[in-house]
Amino acid sequence: MADILILGYGPAGVSAALYGLRAGLDVLLVGKDAGALARAHMIENYYGLVKPLSGPELAEVGKKQALALGAKIADDEVTDLFFDGSEFVAKGLSGEYRGKACIMATGSARKKQALPGMAELEGHGVSYCAVCDAFFYRKKKVAVLGSGEYALHEVSELLPIASSVTLLTHGNPTSATFPDTVTVEKRQIAELLGEGSFHGVRYEDGTEEAFDGLFVALGSASASDLARKAGAAFDGANPVLGPDFQTTVPGLFAAGDCTGGTLQVSVAVGEGAVAGLAAIKYLREKRNASA
Repeated sequence: MADILILGYGPAGVSAALYGLRAGLDVLLVGKDAGALARAHMIENYYGLVKPLSGPELAEVGKKQALALGAKIADDEVTDLFFDGSEFVAKGLSGEYRGKACIMATGSARKKQALPGMAELEGHGVSYCAVCDAFFYRKKKVAVLGSGEYALHEVSELLPIASSVTLLTHGNPTSATFPDTVTVEKRQIAELLGEGSFHGVRYEDGTEEAFDGLFVALGSASASDLARKAGAAFDGANPVLGPDFQTTVPGLFAAGDCTGGTLQVSVAVGEGAVAGLAAIKYLREKRNASA
């Protein structure tokens, strides 16, 4: 188990890791790539660069810097996060990772599918967390909106509880292998149905299908998805953060593009530093309280 578990190894994650490592703490970074930085063609508006570097080059320099100071790095896609009473547990496609404190630095949230009716029905039959809400759909008919590994994770959580699970790909090809007990519906969705609470979907061909609940699992789990799973409070679509970037869950922090605002490497590095220092302070205070 690490002292600080950091989800994401882009600029914010690596920056936080550097502070934790220099404080003598055990740091583990878990991520599947460097996020938006890995897709940046050329960066020249960042302090200290004598010549422009590509995003992948800068990301590699950051990883090497963290490794040189003793960080551990795991390449994995995290699908779930929770606090078990003593430590944070992140579940990935390839393993399970634990930390006494956790910093979410997973980059900017993917764009949610803007289906008519979705915003109005969030929290009223439309959920983003099977671990959180599956219990309310015992022996009921539910659907999962998605087509990849994250959708497979949500499906796996629901299968033992719901009476049936349908995967709604909204016309997208599946990129994961789903159990035979899951119905895969590839038609595009025109809108979600319900007044006050979700009760089904209308497909583009005009036909309707009834469901008791819908779980949205598009792309990879974002920081907001993981924060919801860990029990953090939200203000609209964003987790509530203090000035030190701590969520309402003690020991759980967020930094970088996932917090919104100005999406720049320099800002992400700064937020990572603040979150890293705050995590160090949290761990020291927790240790002193138990001494």
